[in-house]
Amino acid sequence: MNDTITQPAPTSYQVTATTTSAGRAQVTAGSEAITLDTAWASTPSGLPGPAELLAAALAACLLKNVERCGQILPFRYRHAEAVVTAHRQDSPPAFTRFTYELRLDTDEPEHRIDLLHRNLRRYGTVYNTLAATCEVQGTVVTGPPSATSS
Repeated sequence: MNDTITQPAPTSYQVTATTTSAGRAQVTAGSEAITLDTAWASTPSGLPGPAELLAAALAACLLKNVERCGQILPFRYRHAEAVVTAHRQDSPPAFTRFTYELRLDTDEPEHRIDLLHRNLRRYGTVYNTLAATCEVQGTVVTGPPSATSS
């Protein structure tokens, strides 16, 4: 029996971001600081910018819900990886679509993998927020990490 008391998820979130005139920025979320690129330069700095952070939020949402489903269903897996691509248009500037591939190392049968995927789409806060404004499409593939990781 699991005696762990589960705290409800917060209903509001706050981050603090700062930048310099050179476009090097830092966002503090929770107890962590993430360095990011806010420069208006034609050459990428290699640091994540706002688009990558939004794609990362979807990836984190998928992985967090894999963990959640792992405990609730229960669903057993050894490794999970989410690869997310954000597609944008220039005029007006907006994201038009997010695609993802969720890679799982699991022995669960196909119908349980389908159930997990349905739950990810149904209960993901970031997923549902993005899906309300643009297309979000993805697949789940299974296999050992060496076969599913790029």
